[in-house]
Amino acid sequence: MMVTKALLVRLEALPGKEADLAEFLTEARSIVLDEPGTTAWFALQLGPSTFGVFDVFPDDDARDAHLAGGVGQALGPNTGVLFSEPQVEKIDLLADKLPG
Repeated sequence: MMVTKALLVRLEALPGKEADLAEFLTEARSIVLDEPGTTAWFALQLGPSTFGVFDVFPDDDARDAHLAGGVGQALGPNTGVLFSEPQVEKIDLLADKLPG
């Protein structure tokens, strides 16, 4: 399946909340498993307090469904609690290599 759309979400942990944010992202995986339109999903730690999510989708509809889904809804109440305002980038993919 060709993926054409992606999201890169950067999350900066509030002081002392790094471990809580890591746990939040780890637990978010269980929500994403129930999203058929999310082809691949990765929780990232980019630095001591910088985290992120990178995920890919076949089209805009699947990406929009993900943003409106459980993980997207969970970001709101945790903004200002675990992390500062998320930086969400919508990305167009040019090429991919995924397992068959």
